[in-house]
Amino acid sequence: MNTSKDFIDAIGRRHLPTADARIVCLVPSITELLCELGLAARLVGRTGFCIHPHEVVAGIPKVGGTKDVNVDKIRRLAPTHVVVNIDENEKPTVERLAEFVPHVVVTHPNVPRDNLALARLMGGIFGAEAAAERWCAAFEAEYAALRASAAGPQRTVLYCIWQDPWMSVSQDTYIASMLAELGWRVPVLEAGVRYPRFQWSEELVRGLDAVLLSTEPYRFTEAHADALEKQIGIPVLLVDGEMMSWYGSRALAGLQYLRRLRTMLEGI
Repeated sequence: MNTSKDFIDAIGRRHLPTADARIVCLVPSITELLCELGLAARLVGRTGFCIHPHEVVAGIPKVGGTKDVNVDKIRRLAPTHVVVNIDENEKPTVERLAEFVPHVVVTHPNVPRDNLALARLMGGIFGAEAAAERWCAAFEAEYAALRASAAGPQRTVLYCIWQDPWMSVSQDTYIASMLAELGWRVPVLEAGVRYPRFQWSEELVRGLDAVLLSTEPYRFTEAHADALEKQIGIPVLLVDGEMMSWYGSRALAGLQYLRRLRTMLEGI
């Protein structure tokens, strides 16, 4: 646990503990984490994509989306803290919020074990350190179980997050890091681009063992997977996008999901 009683966010900004904080969270997975840590009563605003846990967040005012934030509504809510993420929230919006919100907490998990620091950051700032440590212990146990499970063969998989245009993920994303826990890698499609666009080609397909279609942000379905598999002739699986991309409290279930995903591809 942090004994210095200040906590460092993803851009090196220091935050002191504030047990009576008024929090606006603009990151769906972290809204869920804050609720998991017993901090729902401190949340005064959330995005429309902050949908878990449904029965808890239903009573928390919405302030737009992760990209189209209603700054004026946030101003009226008078938060002491706003929680943002480097990938999910627009920098100009965050800079506008910083003009009147006393504390902007920036997050940027990139690999599964970054969830430990994230939980401790949220618990430390908002007075839930004991709950954060309990969650971290559960995460460590599940991570150890994943590492102890039998490793399958290394594979190259294309993880698709959108179509029209088709889009995937690069190797420096949280999703790719989750896949790497299974010994799977994603192809390099466009250097320096975290979410590259691509076009299907024989050359691309030849280098793949399988294609994974995510249920979010694009709502791929089993019908999409079946049609694409017939088109390209290699295995195509529908995967739960929340389990693969949501850090925070859902990352615990995400580790369990990775073991099931490994089983799904064992036969190919």
